[in-house]
Amino acid sequence: MTALASRLPLYLDLIRWNRPAGWLLLLWPTLSALWLAAGGWPGLHLLLVFTLGTILMRSAGCCINDVADRDFDRHVKRTAQRPITSGAMGVKEALGLGAALALVAFALVLTTNAPTIAISFAALAITMAYPYAKRFVAMPQAVLGVAFSVGIPMAFTAVRGTVDPLAWALVIGNLFWVLAYDTEYAMVDRDDDLKIGIRTSAITLGRADVAAVMLFYGLYLAIWSWAALQAGLGGAFWLGIAAAAAQVGWHFTLIRGRSREGCFRAFRENHWVGFAVFAGYVLDLALR
Repeated sequence: MTALASRLPLYLDLIRWNRPAGWLLLLWPTLSALWLAAGGWPGLHLLLVFTLGTILMRSAGCCINDVADRDFDRHVKRTAQRPITSGAMGVKEALGLGAALALVAFALVLTTNAPTIAISFAALAITMAYPYAKRFVAMPQAVLGVAFSVGIPMAFTAVRGTVDPLAWALVIGNLFWVLAYDTEYAMVDRDDDLKIGIRTSAITLGRADVAAVMLFYGLYLAIWSWAALQAGLGGAFWLGIAAAAAQVGWHFTLIRGRSREGCFRAFRENHWVGFAVFAGYVLDLALR
């Protein structure tokens, strides 16, 4: 127990415990889908399953990602001191932690239903595949978009037992949001990534990066607005969309100069965009 306690700070650093923006980016679209599928309050059980499951799987994903990227991370200013890259933690230990977190998440999924359990296997496969996408795919952010959207169909199956067209629309819209904020993230490391040969959307898009990010944001908000209208949402929802759109405008001012600081801040604050949309969904459904 003493040995575990001594390693705890490293484990928390590995899973980015002090940087919750990552799991919040996963959580808000998942909970939005959960509320929409349920037509309102989804119940405490599903809320806990999807909230805790999101945190656990994002943490497991960090373990897998840092193992896969350990040889790249030492060449990037922002990641050079991560536990595995710095040598403070071994690969087996990190993978063991990731496996333990994923098993706990799976135990939560087992309390739902068969369709949701089936999708969880696909979610795990995508989580494991994403870290390697940047070696082969010109825009690996699209693969991350799939990984960060899989909670949406799981939310629908957990409530309705099936994935209907509305859920797929939310998935497509969320893919564009992930492309937006993870391109901002990639813009932070563009110089380092060019040196070590990693492929990212920021490199692929070149000088069109800022325009593309704003286009991705616009498509995300447009598709999620369309989905809300299809579900019968009304006035209160538009307050959330307006708040999200205002933040997108602010993000443009942060990234247009392409500074590391501005792009990183835009990425870090993106969870508030997702929260605004989620709040609009919740408020409108509560007032129906």
